[in-house]
This record gives sequence, structure tokens and C-alpha cells, in this order.
Amino acid sequence: MPSAERLRGEPVAAEIRADVHDRVRELDERGVTPTLATVLMSDDPADERFVELKHAACRDLDIASQDVRIDPGAPAERLHHTVDRLCADPEIDGVFVQIPLPDHVALAGVRRRLDPTKDVDSLSFANLGRLVRDDPRYLPATPAAVRRLLTAHEIPIAGEDIAIVGRSAIVGKPLANLLLQKCPDGNATVTVCHSRTSDLGSVTRRADVVVTAVGVPGLVDGSMLSPGVTVVDVSANRVESGSEGSTEVVGDVDFESAESVAGAITPVPGGVGPVTLAMLVANVARAAERQADAEG
Repeated sequence: MPSAERLRGEPVAAEIRADVHDRVRELDERGVTPTLATVLMSDDPADERFVELKHAACRDLDIASQDVRIDPGAPAERLHHTVDRLCADPEIDGVFVQIPLPDHVALAGVRRRLDPTKDVDSLSFANLGRLVRDDPRYLPATPAAVRRLLTAHEIPIAGEDIAIVGRSAIVGKPLANLLLQKCPDGNATVTVCHSRTSDLGSVTRRADVVVTAVGVPGLVDGSMLSPGVTVVDVSANRVESGSEGSTEVVGDVDFESAESVAGAITPVPGGVGPVTLAMLVANVARAAERQADAEG
């Protein structure tokens, strides 16, 4: 049985990191060290791992970083004060707040506080608004990674029908706006699906590209796809494996059944994730460049 092409992220991420490495070296010659501050208000091992990967990516590229942890039971004001402090620090170029937040902390309060010039993942209302009006300050890392992965593998976007499964303000909605942009890597016809979508399979079977980002393992299987479709699975869900107490990372797509139908598919892990990290550090370098130019 024919097998789909695997859209591996590491070769794409390596190209991005090489460009970032050159830009960081040029900043160093100007006496500037790009610096990222991350804020984690969670004790979930998966969230902790995501933050650790960001700091590892910074170390590999000589980008400085600060790892700020807040007890998930602390009041929202503690997170607000932390974000205010980091945004006011002239030594910090980028501020990244790991999502999701505890139930008692409203995301809107963080969005309002993030300095748009340091909001390197476009979480703030101001940067989201700029993305919607086709004038982004920074491209949000995960949506940008999805688009970069498609273009790097020469998968058409313009004029194609793309179904995005998931309407979150972190991935689904920004990605829809990115793919709709009037640019060489945009101009797609986009359908955003969600929990109220009637007959999800009828939508995904019409699509040339299906992107999933809902965090529900096995939500989409091969019966919901058309032959030759491109499948991009953004999610990284940790589930129990066969051994007692052990876990594995899977996406929203049932990989085995989807691979037998699709023309191309991202592995999980190893697909979107490496490109997302590379896009984030690229935004940190861009923030540092803009700050250095402003001071110059």
C-alpha cells in the first residue's frame, strides 16, 4: 500500500536556525545579546517540557533567556505583575507566556499587558489586530510554522481549500488569517471547523489540506480524508502507552489510517514542533534587531 510523504520539520527548522544564527552574530558585533523571558504558571509536565525546549533552542543560538515560574495556585495579580516587570525591563527583547493558564487566570488580562514590541508570539490584542489587517509585527510561531512547512515542501496554498480543525485564538484563528493573506504564501480558501461543526468529515473530505489543532487524540482518521490530501497535525497529546505508567505523544490524527490515504502528512512528534521553536527564536532576533535600531 502506498505511504504518504512525511513532512518532517527538522530540515525546515535547521534552515530557519541558520538564518537566526547569522543575525544573532551580527547583533553581537553591535554589542547586543537577544534575550527571551518565558513565564510558566503550570505544573503540567508537558507545559514544563515545552518551556524547556524554548530555552534549549535559545542556548543553541547564543540567545539569552530567563525562565520565570509562578505557582499555578497563585493569584492572577502575580502573573500580571510579572508580565509588567518583564515588559518594562530594557534588557529583555521578547516575553513569552506559556498557555494554557490556570482556570482562575483570564487570558485577556495577559493579552492587555503584553508590550506589543516584546510580544514575540502575537498573543497581545494589538499584535493579533495587526495580523488580521495584514500588517503583522510578528507572525505567531505555530501558525507561521504550519505555513512555512507547507511552502518548504512545495505544497500549494493559493487557491487551495484548507480546513482548519480548531478555532483557538492561539492557533486556529491566527492561522486562518495567515493563510487568507494576499501574498504568495496565502490566498487560500479557508474553512475553520470546531465543536459545533455538523459532520466534520464532510468538511475535511472536501479539503486539499487539513490542519488539526484541537488536542483530541484520534479525532480525524483516514475515513475523513480525501485521497492525496495534505495533513498537518499541530497537536502533541500525551497518552498512556502499552507499558504501565509510560506515555507517548500523539496528534489529533489517527496516523496509521490517515497515512494510507494522504499524499503528505506530518509526523507527531517531529513535524510542526521543531519549526515552531525555530520561528519563535527568529521572532526574538527580530525584536532585538528592532530595539537595537531604535536605540541607534
